[in-house]
Amino acid sequence: MYYGDEVQISEEAYVPYGWQFKDEDISIKTAKGKKLNCFGMITRDNKFEFETTYDIIDSQFIVEKINQFSFQIKKHTVIVLDNAKVHQSKLLKSMQAGWAKRNLFIFYLPPYSPHLNIIERLWKEIKARWINEKDYQSTEQLFYATNLVFYAIGKSLKLNFKKV
Repeated sequence: MYYGDEVQISEEAYVPYGWQFKDEDISIKTAKGKKLNCFGMITRDNKFEFETTYDIIDSQFIVEKINQFSFQIKKHTVIVLDNAKVHQSKLLKSMQAGWAKRNLFIFYLPPYSPHLNIIERLWKEIKARWINEKDYQSTEQLFYATNLVFYAIGKSLKLNFKKV
């Protein structure tokens, strides 16, 4: 079973929370510019498939990635997706019968349940821990560091998903 979703990495640094004293002037330099978009799929044992682009990820992009993936699988496989419009497109739904013949099935999570998609935890780890503050110094450095992280997932970088 793979859990799939998209993430966007940009020079707008990830800041989950913060605090400061009333008399302190603290700021974080951010920039609006290029964005690196990724469609990824991960298993509970950290097998990670991904594709990045500087373009917007639309349903055509996702269908192409899933279609390529469908030719690689060796056994019944399920991809868990949320209810985003790109996942619910006519194009994606039209491909499902063909993928089923290759033993690939799409399962949609109930609405408003991102906590059930474990890839959301991966995106948080990437932004909060695995991309360092120094990586935000330039777009090139940020995207290079991000790609290093993506390629390390399942190898030197792993998440411990408790099996229920």
